[in-house]
Amino acid sequence: MSTPASGLAQIGKSVVIKGELSGSEDLYLDGQVEGSIALKGNSLTVGPNGQVKASIDAKGVVVQGRLEGNIQASDRVDLRKSATVTGDITAQRISIEEGAFLKGKVDIQRSDGK
Repeated sequence: MSTPASGLAQIGKSVVIKGELSGSEDLYLDGQVEGSIALKGNSLTVGPNGQVKASIDAKGVVVQGRLEGNIQASDRVDLRKSATVTGDITAQRISIEEGAFLKGKVDIQRSDGK
């Protein structure tokens, strides 16, 4: 994992955020967030202790914990084996490891805009 000096913000597992979260750097989230997350050109990683109830708009999303809400990714979504996701996913690419839970629809966008 990257260090914070390399442009990675971290939210620890004891932190609870309610509201709108936005930024212009990659985010590692191991706490609780309720609301919305906007990281347009950056990546979001929901750690194994992460509990998110939010709509997400980011370049890339990696989920290891629990997520309730829709994901809009301009590049890629990775659901790791410990992930539990309830909501719709829109992305160009998606990876779902065996053991991951997904309840919702997946919409794959083509990079040529069609």
